[in-house]
Amino acid sequence: MALNRITIMGRMTRDPERRETPNGVAVTSFTLAVDRDYAPQGANRETDFIDCVAWRNTAEFAYKYFGKGKMAVVDGRLQIRDWTDKDNNKRRSAEIVVDNIYFGESKKDGDGNGQPYTGQQSAPAPAYTEPEYVNIEIDDGDLPF
Repeated sequence: MALNRITIMGRMTRDPERRETPNGVAVTSFTLAVDRDYAPQGANRETDFIDCVAWRNTAEFAYKYFGKGKMAVVDGRLQIRDWTDKDNNKRRSAEIVVDNIYFGESKKDGDGNGQPYTGQQSAPAPAYTEPEYVNIEIDDGDLPF
């Protein structure tokens, strides 16, 4: 069994571009600028620019709610495409086919509610309540180790 899953977080480098197939299926393309986790000593972190493509309802959502500079988290699969450019040179590119897109910033920062969008409506997450803790008195002699 093979597994091809990828999750990244980064900022939109430009507004998403929405198109439709001849059959009317929505497709949205965008690029995320993703900082690497490390930097060589004395140097700045490098940034990777990763192309993403979303289809159908997820495409509509990305186009409607995200824009240049917005933080996004995408989950999907990595796809490698081979193609020939206008000069007849063989090229290869990688992109993420997006299954889910999340807001990468909190609502107070001007973005969404942190919930994923999977093309289906979902109920809001229940409010978090602090658990109640009870102190238990145990004599060290009662412990089995």
